Amino acid sequence: MPIDAIVGGAVATTGTTPAAAPGAGSRFTQALSRMLESTEESSADANQKVGAMLDGSGDVHEAMIALQRAEMTLQLTVQVRNKLMQAYQEIMRMPV
Repeated sequence: MPIDAIVGGAVATTGTTPAAAPGAGSRFTQALSRMLESTEESSADANQKVGAMLDGSGDVHEAMIALQRAEMTLQLTVQVRNKLMQAYQEIMRMPV
């Protein structure tokens, strides 16, 4: 997704807005899917590192770092979900 530059206080666009671009919905869906996959991968990595630490083949520091990374990724995912729900509720409150 291209990032528009801010020039002299105004946003310089590339000619189309992301909402009007064809396939914008599918790109958004793909971004959400990648975010969920990343959350699952970091959780699986943390579980693997903790398991390795418990059987003595892993390092405590690596396990703690993996756990913190998994927690931060999950918190980010939850906050994105919360913002999406707020946006949906705001749209539903709009009069037609």
